[in-house]
Amino acid sequence: MSKGLMKSFIIFMILCLTLVGCSSRTGQSDDPKPGSGAKGSDEGKTKISAFMFINDPSRQDLYREIAGEFMKENPDINVEMQFPGEYENVMKVKMAANDLPDIFDTHGWAKVRYGNYLADLRDEPWADELTDSIKGVVSDEDGKVYALPVIEAKQGIAYNAGLLEKYGIEVPQTLDELIAASEQILEKSNGKTVPFYFSGVDKWTIGQFFDLFANSLFITPEKNDKEALLNNSFDWRKWDELPKKFQEIQKKGLINKDVLTAKYSDLPKSFAEERTAFALVGPYISDEVHKINPDIKIGLMPVPAIAEGDKPNFSGGEHSSMGIWKDSKHPEEAKKLLQFFAKKENLARLSDATKLPSGIKGVTASHELVGYYEKYNDVQVVPYFDRVYLPNGIWDTMCVQGAELLADRITPKDYSDVMKKEVERLNNK
Repeated sequence: MSKGLMKSFIIFMILCLTLVGCSSRTGQSDDPKPGSGAKGSDEGKTKISAFMFINDPSRQDLYREIAGEFMKENPDINVEMQFPGEYENVMKVKMAANDLPDIFDTHGWAKVRYGNYLADLRDEPWADELTDSIKGVVSDEDGKVYALPVIEAKQGIAYNAGLLEKYGIEVPQTLDELIAASEQILEKSNGKTVPFYFSGVDKWTIGQFFDLFANSLFITPEKNDKEALLNNSFDWRKWDELPKKFQEIQKKGLINKDVLTAKYSDLPKSFAEERTAFALVGPYISDEVHKINPDIKIGLMPVPAIAEGDKPNFSGGEHSSMGIWKDSKHPEEAKKLLQFFAKKENLARLSDATKLPSGIKGVTASHELVGYYEKYNDVQVVPYFDRVYLPNGIWDTMCVQGAELLADRITPKDYSDVMKKEVERLNNK
């Protein structure tokens, strides 16, 4: 078999195996759900496929529900709304085969990863209503609009607002203040509340610390390392400070002791029972927390500053975005679906489901964190650190090395050395 045929065969087999795995991981049954493109009901209709990078079943159902409403208004169009597991691997295979869905979630990579595959949506009716903080993320200097930003990321730290009020603690403005506040909480709660919760099983929770605070250390200060990171001249000895701070937080007893075996799924219960005060996972846990403790008051703070004279920030960018494949056979129908999702009332529903703001102006949400977004409306929003300043593939390294640090198997210097080597390797691929 020739190398070309062998490559095509491998791609085909990966796609088949991945898609089989996807159906089992998403928990889909043989019974079609609204908006899933049920067979037997779509003869004579235009079929458009939509892939979304969403794992939460309740949010999947909401997307299906909105797609179902669209189909009622447009009975000649059938929407096949899918939520593949291992989403990124599925999309890599599809890009290699140049066979993408009509609509797909760009999940933070509209321009960098998917830009060459996306249609220009600048003439869509919602395109002039992009929020100031998301506009530069989903459009370029030439005016091309790559995707509809259904939900905009505004990543900060979720915290137990009632607990801070109870102990008379102000919302921290710097990382040192956050550590000091955590020590107070640990002391005043007589050890009941261990302020931070991380999971060694779901290591992405650990990676969040480094990704969020890397912006505070290297990007937002007046004297920053933006250019050095972008042109690969960054001094990786500077990275030492982040693992040193993380190690300090652990050694002071401010991280759950079972961190290496803890699971992310146990975080909502720990937060609801006031055994955790700060969660670096944003607002996503609030619904699960309130199922356990409806009375708990959850707040959202920006990521504290590190450099002297700097201010807190949010990490942001795309959270859930819908782009259209430039080679779609049904571009007009796909645009019609995006226009339906872009209705203010639908964007508000999606905002309420995620507790995050929409990327479109004028959307009135009603969830509990709306007041916090209004309060911090003027706080700087900077792109997620890894999406701009690190090569694709480094995220897992950050997460794994953070866990190794907590397990006391490496030093902060070791962590930085691994990051340096992996960045160089990935940049040279």
